[in-house]
Amino acid sequence: MAALELLSRRGQEGVTLREITQSAGANVSAVSYHFGSLKSLCDVAIEHALERYLDAQIRELDALAANATLSELAEAFARPMMHALGAGGRDLAVMRTVARMGIDPPEGWERLYGKFEAARRQALRVLATNLPEVDEQELLFRTRSAAGMLNWLALSPIGSELAAQPAELVERRIIAVVAGAFRGVP
Repeated sequence: MAALELLSRRGQEGVTLREITQSAGANVSAVSYHFGSLKSLCDVAIEHALERYLDAQIRELDALAANATLSELAEAFARPMMHALGAGGRDLAVMRTVARMGIDPPEGWERLYGKFEAARRQALRVLATNLPEVDEQELLFRTRSAAGMLNWLALSPIGSELAAQPAELVERRIIAVVAGAFRGVP
């Protein structure tokens, strides 16, 4: 977690292995032996944060009834990001770090494909009920687009602006936009 904390504050280019090991109270040699390089250690820390995010998203989506509305789906799908925006500080910085890495994922993220697939499957389950006339490929595109919008919110200046707003306003705005992405335009 020391690596993630430093990464969230300064980015991957702004940390050293020595700083991370000092913060963690670990031995540089042991960390080098286990991870091989600073980049590998950073990749593992960011992957861990992404895994926590996906687990939270999957829990939210699993809790939805099959007949949930698009707004309920949007809320469950976006809740982990809304939490990070609302919490600000370290939580938002971690989400920004994960979103940046998601643009060009490092090797090793393949192990998380099952979690990405589980989240998509749960979203598709609700989408198919609400939009039976839309084929699965289109629903998958809409789901991936909604995920991309959430990543963009974490990285863009509007994400910082939202983080300064009351939680109710943030939720209302994000849920409406994500539900709109799911709904699509006829």
